[in-house]
Amino acid sequence: MVGDGTWERLLQQVRGAADAAGEIDWDIAVDSTVVRAHQHAAGARTDPPPVSGVKGG
Repeated sequence: MVGDGTWERLLQQVRGAADAAGEIDWDIAVDSTVVRAHQHAAGARTDPPPVSGVKGG
């Protein structure tokens, strides 16, 4: 791609024509959702359960 501004000018022309025709809705939505997992859900190593001296019940 050439960095001479051709695409920017082209998009400005198309956008201007669509805006003049009332075809663009200029509403903006922003989603700031943050999803976090518990530290144990990240695949952290776990130690095997302790071995007790009692077998069975």
